[in-house]
Amino acid sequence: MPLAPLTLLTTLLHVFIGLRLVPALAGVTTGWPLVVVLLVVSAFTMPLPFLRRRGPRHGWPAALQWLGLLSMGWFSSLLLLTLARDAGLLLAWGGSWALGATPDWPRWQGLSALGAVALATAVSVVGFFNARRTAPVRRVEVPIEGLPSQLRGFTIAQLSDIHVGPTIRQRYIQRIVDTVNGLGADMVAITGDLVDGTVPELREHIAPLAQLRARHGTFVVTGNHEYYAGAHAWIDELRRLGLRVLLNEHVVLQTRNVHGAQTDEEILESALVVAGVTDYTAGHFDASHASDPQRAVRDAPPLVHTRVLLAHQPRSAPAAAEAGFQLQLSGHTHGGQFFPWNLFVPLQQPFTAGLHRLHEMWVYVSRGTGYWGPPKRFGAPSEIALITLTRPRPAAR
Repeated sequence: MPLAPLTLLTTLLHVFIGLRLVPALAGVTTGWPLVVVLLVVSAFTMPLPFLRRRGPRHGWPAALQWLGLLSMGWFSSLLLLTLARDAGLLLAWGGSWALGATPDWPRWQGLSALGAVALATAVSVVGFFNARRTAPVRRVEVPIEGLPSQLRGFTIAQLSDIHVGPTIRQRYIQRIVDTVNGLGADMVAITGDLVDGTVPELREHIAPLAQLRARHGTFVVTGNHEYYAGAHAWIDELRRLGLRVLLNEHVVLQTRNVHGAQTDEEILESALVVAGVTDYTAGHFDASHASDPQRAVRDAPPLVHTRVLLAHQPRSAPAAAEAGFQLQLSGHTHGGQFFPWNLFVPLQQPFTAGLHRLHEMWVYVSRGTGYWGPPKRFGAPSEIALITLTRPRPAAR
C-alpha cells in the first residue's frame, strides 16, 4: 500500500483509539493527557522511518526513526487491546443484561481503558529488551535417515532475518558475529533478509560479517528484502566481504581428510551438498533470479546423498522435497515476531517456526536473529540456530 493512504489509515486508527480510551481514562486518572500526547506523537512519527530523502545520508534523523518504530510497536499492541477491550465490554454488557445486574459501568470502562494502556506499554517494554539483546543460541538436532558416519555431528550455525537498517547497526552485528564464532560450527548459513537499505547506507554496519569463522565458510541466500534494497549490489558487496552467495547453485563440501588410499565412492560419501536458492519471489524483481531448487542441485554428484538447501521462505519446501533434499533451512516468518502476528503467518507460509517434516525432508524455520520494523519481540524469541546433523535414534523396544 502506498505510504499516503497507509498514513491516513493509521492516523484514523489513532483517533479511534483516542475516542475509545481517553474519555474513559478521564474518569479514573489525572494522567489521561499523557495518553493523548503519546497518541499524537505516535501518529506523527510512525511514517517517518519509511520516508527517505535523496542520498544515502539524508534520511530522517536516527532519533526520529527510532521513535517512529517504537511508536509502531506500541500502537499495534494498543490497537489490539482496544479492540479486545471493546469486545469484552460488549460481552459483559450482554451478560449483565441477561442477569439483570447493574454494574458500575463508568468505573469498569475506566479501569479497562487504563489496563489496555498499561498492558500495551508493558508488552512494548519487554518486547524491546527481547529484541535488542543478542539472540540466544538454539541447539537443534536433525535426524537424517542414512546419514553417513562421517557427517554425524556436522554443525551449521544459521542466521536469518537480521534486517540491518535504521535500528540494527554495527555493534548489534558484531555481537552476533562474536557469538557465532564462539560456536566453532562447521559452516555458517545466512538465510536471507540480511539488510533493509542500500549498500552505501549500510556497508559499514554489515562489515563485521567478514569476521565470521567456520571450517567450511559462510554461505548466503537472498531474501525478499535484498530485492527491495538492490539485490545485485548487495550480492557484490557480500562477495567482496568473502561470503559465498548461492544463486540457484550448490557447492560440495568435503568433510573429511581425503589423503590416502580411498575410493571415489568413499570420498563422495563423506561429502555434503549445500545448495541455495534465490528468494521465492525473486523472479518478480529479476526473471533470471527466479527461485529454482531443481536447478540449484543440477549436476551435483549422484553419490553425494546428503543434501541441504538454504531457502529464505518456507514456501520453497514442496519444490525442495521434490528435488531430493534431506533438509531445508529457512527464515522469513520471524516466528510472528510478536503477538498476534504469529497467528497470521500460516495464511502465507506452511510452517511458522521450528523443525517440521515434509515427506522425506526436514524443514527448519528460524524465528530470525534480528527483527523487522519495531524493535519488539514478544512470544517469538530471536535465535542463532546451531543445527547438528545426526542419525535417527533406534526405536525403544
